Amino acid sequence: MNILITRLSALGDVAMMIPVVSSIAQRYPEHNFTVVSMPLVAPLFKGLPNVDFVAFEKRTSHKGVKGILKLFRQLNKLRKYDCMVDLHDVLRTKILRSLFRVIGTKIFIIDKGRAEKKDLVDKGFQHSTQLTSSVDRYRAVFASMGLTIGTVNSSLPFVALTSGDKIIETFGDKKGKWIGIAPFSQHVGKQLPLNKVETVIDYFCQEPETTVFLFGAGDREKQLIENWITKYPKARSVVGKLPFDVELLLMKELDVMMTMDSGNMHLASLVGTPVVSIWGATHPFAGFYGMNQPESNAVQLPLACRPCSIFGNVPCKFGTYECLNAIDPKIIVEKMAKY
Repeated sequence: MNILITRLSALGDVAMMIPVVSSIAQRYPEHNFTVVSMPLVAPLFKGLPNVDFVAFEKRTSHKGVKGILKLFRQLNKLRKYDCMVDLHDVLRTKILRSLFRVIGTKIFIIDKGRAEKKDLVDKGFQHSTQLTSSVDRYRAVFASMGLTIGTVNSSLPFVALTSGDKIIETFGDKKGKWIGIAPFSQHVGKQLPLNKVETVIDYFCQEPETTVFLFGAGDREKQLIENWITKYPKARSVVGKLPFDVELLLMKELDVMMTMDSGNMHLASLVGTPVVSIWGATHPFAGFYGMNQPESNAVQLPLACRPCSIFGNVPCKFGTYECLNAIDPKIIVEKMAKY
């Protein structure tokens, strides 16, 4: 059976998809899978002989309706698909699956639990319970087509197939403790104030035999990190230093990593690194917590207004962002220092 899988973005959601697809592909080697997703993650499917990867180029060749039509033709040239598994359920994938439905492809669609998530925001975490995780929602789609897995295999083939020589060349052999800090988020409602981030950096840079690795992307984040490195010689910038899959190998070498509710939380979880994550406008109850991470590693305040958003893109109605501004960096340090 030939199976098409779509999850076009975002990085965190794609990261949660990878171990599910890997587990399914290894459990069912008689089936062929084609994953359509963001180009960045292509190397993470190495070592899966029955998985092909097609990069979704949203800003160029696959932009707009014409781009989706082009993608449809591109996929049809690759092979004839028996099933399409839509793990995204957005306008682009709805158009794509409509085209495949016309030619007789069976369609399976994720249940995102949108109504449950709306209730979580409306009622607040105090009157809610843990919702189904994204990983389990992905598993459920495959189960609906008869492809089941007992547990998600957290051992990914790409790790063994990726050389760590570039890490040694760039940062040297590991000595003492390696701490990771990914201090940025796309949305203000998920971003710990930078002065609090610096408190954490300062603490670990004063610890003996400890190296602090700072993760980010883009010019703004790169500059902020460079400013910290000037001030803290034991801190190292990872921005632009390593290929994406090698950067994940570096994450795997870390003793612990601090992140926001962001893609980096899921990437570090993907390679089994303990993550202390910071939660403001969002809440782990929504189902986006890092895979296999202890609940106690979530740093959050019990404010009745939380969560005010599922994705963190809603401005604080009080204008104070107390959920983040009132977090004591000492709590973060204490949780990280246990590792």
